[in-house]
Amino acid sequence: MNQPAKRAFSVAAIVVASFAAGVILTADFGFTRPSIAQEASADRRAPVASVTVPSFADIADRVMPAVVSITSTEVVKEPARRFHGNDPFEFFFPDPGRQAPQSPQQQQPEERRQVSGGTGFIITEDGYILTNNHVIEGATKIEVVIGQTLDDPGRTMPATIVGRDEATDIALIKVETKEKLPTVKLGDSDRIRVGDWAIAIGNPLQFNNTLTVGVISGRGRSIGISQATTSFEDFIQTDAAINYGNSGGPLLNINGEVIGINTAIRAYAQNIGFATPVNVAKRIYPQLRDKGAVSRGYLGINIRDVEALDAKAFGLPEGSRGVLVEQPVAGKPADKAGILAGDIIVQVDDKVVKRTRDLIDYVSDVGPGVKVKITVYRDGQKKTLTATTAERTDDVAGADEPAPKAEPTRNKIGISVQELTDRTRQMYGVDETLEGIVVTDVKEVSPAGEAGVAVGDVITKARGKKVRTPEDLREVIESLKSGDALPLYVTRGSRAGGPTRSFFRVIEIP
Repeated sequence: MNQPAKRAFSVAAIVVASFAAGVILTADFGFTRPSIAQEASADRRAPVASVTVPSFADIADRVMPAVVSITSTEVVKEPARRFHGNDPFEFFFPDPGRQAPQSPQQQQPEERRQVSGGTGFIITEDGYILTNNHVIEGATKIEVVIGQTLDDPGRTMPATIVGRDEATDIALIKVETKEKLPTVKLGDSDRIRVGDWAIAIGNPLQFNNTLTVGVISGRGRSIGISQATTSFEDFIQTDAAINYGNSGGPLLNINGEVIGINTAIRAYAQNIGFATPVNVAKRIYPQLRDKGAVSRGYLGINIRDVEALDAKAFGLPEGSRGVLVEQPVAGKPADKAGILAGDIIVQVDDKVVKRTRDLIDYVSDVGPGVKVKITVYRDGQKKTLTATTAERTDDVAGADEPAPKAEPTRNKIGISVQELTDRTRQMYGVDETLEGIVVTDVKEVSPAGEAGVAVGDVITKARGKKVRTPEDLREVIESLKSGDALPLYVTRGSRAGGPTRSFFRVIEIP
């Protein structure tokens, strides 16, 4: 082989050898760890679990025929309109035959028709419809539009009020028909969870058959609609858009079952709406249908949920829950049964009581005139009492000046107190029969301030001990160590002349 041929062969051999070495060095025999880029690339190739967003069209098709538009007409009386003299049009078109205007004493109130709208849903084939009480309250005429769709204007039918309940803002109305009407299925509002789908259907702002979708945003909400509803507010919160006109319409779950009755919105908020749980309607429906009203049991106590500091203060076993009795109303069933302020109710009959809602709902549902066994913790000991429920009517109501002299207690829990004298009673509006010490100053950033103690509060007991002088309170406080809980029983009056209330304020000793 000549010299050029040898050189060409050598170069070719080197190239082949280099290629083979590169293959060997870069081959993956499982001994080298993949780079992050390789892992990411592999992850992209791996199958990804798909998320399917459901369509709500089938639910709309099934439920909308049973959702009705409600128009209620109320006749209201208003003062007659006056123009401070002659009719303003008379200047241009005088009427020689027109009588002189009447004096304000002669003028009669004018009647005016006030029309409002809302939503409802049919729950029985023979025409029973659930809605909100505020949709039909005071109405002299009610009409519902049934079967309305985009292609069908539906038919308008008169409806009558069967029953209504102001406390839960629920009403039952009925249309008379011989045909079977479409209905919705009632679900179980106790099973909903925050994050579940929520679907609202109604007639907001006269846009009929509007469907909006969101989720359950919260449960057990109280928003203070009125004095009548205060004890029974247990709303579902949702971000499914609810607007004026949605009132009384259904809030549905993903199965198209009613879980709530759309009731209220939070003004100035964005998509914060509230619905009455459907289980409330299911409980009172028989009474609304048969009696037109709801009769409820009543104990006559002011209560609140027990918090961790309360449990420590009143000797409740660790991990236990219940409701704290702040004030039994004199002469009412709880008072007659021997229930005292400071008792913690943990059970009524076989029903475990973990929050105020448990007790209120149970006693309300058993009705008046029923004996109930109430289990309480008192001074760390369990005790069972028997009460006979009364008829619930209006809710029982469940105060406040300058302080010349600061007591040493101010340094410990942040309040100044004085004995009740004729002068301090007059200054703070304290009834002469009330015994205790009056709070004359509260440091805003202090244990007492954080617990809600207010100027004018009269402390009558501290940790179960009667308090008559500042020294009595000081002795109780000094007997406690840091981290202990101090329950103060206070009475608060109203400067406006309203009723007084007694309740506990629990303070953690610093």
